[in-house]
Amino acid sequence: MAEASSLQGKLIEFKGASLAVMTAYVRDTDPVRLADALHMMLGGMPDFFAGEPAILDLGQLAADPDRIDWTGLLSLLRRYQLQPVGVRHLPEHLYEGARRAGLAVLGNEGFSAERTVTPPPPAPVAAPAPAPEPAPAPAPDAEPAPQTAAGSEPAHAPTLVVDRPLRSGQQVYAKGGDLVLLAGMSPGSEIIADGSIHCYGPLRGRALAGARGDTSARIFSTNFGPELVSIAGVYRTFDRGIPQAVAGRGAQVRLTGSDNLHTLEINPLQYD
Repeated sequence: MAEASSLQGKLIEFKGASLAVMTAYVRDTDPVRLADALHMMLGGMPDFFAGEPAILDLGQLAADPDRIDWTGLLSLLRRYQLQPVGVRHLPEHLYEGARRAGLAVLGNEGFSAERTVTPPPPAPVAAPAPAPEPAPAPAPDAEPAPQTAAGSEPAHAPTLVVDRPLRSGQQVYAKGGDLVLLAGMSPGSEIIADGSIHCYGPLRGRALAGARGDTSARIFSTNFGPELVSIAGVYRTFDRGIPQAVAGRGAQVRLTGSDNLHTLEINPLQYD
């Protein structure tokens, strides 16, 4: 029994990665078995991770699954306030399911130049109400009703500024806002932002903007040379080299198109 308990506790293992993004090494994707393992590991504490972002690493699975219950798996992790933002070492036939679940697919294998993305449906907009009948003027002592903030946009998170270069293996996640790199990044490093990314040094690693589906996010670089760029789940890798028009130069990455089909576009920055 002790041996079985020990095996259950090793179905998932957490390791802190540098600069705010944790990696969760998932060795079993069955939500029921993982629920038992997490309960044993964390004592059932529902707020253990306190909203920390995480990359799911599936490279240690015993066998490639035919499918993954992403809804059950992500719901289980979020129960402990862990916020998965991406997945790596994922079999190619599971890419689309991961993207539909809102995860960024990390890795150099199996990416095509363009991807389609299904954005979340827009929030329903109420039809305008008919003009009300004129109401009598309020009594002199009547106070105006307080305005509600129910329909207001949530406050944008402050921009995260990183003023030192990122080395290989380092990761940064700008939750809810933009990310600014003042000194650039090395190959093998990763940057993730819910908003746009601005890199004022060499862009050499993996850059993922609009990580939670913001199709208006962009990536700006003064020295373009990444391994991978992504906006809102639409990816491009550069195994065959950087396009000559932007290699080592100022460039911006953005999405064009509409509805459920978007194209990743890379253009030189115009300084004139």
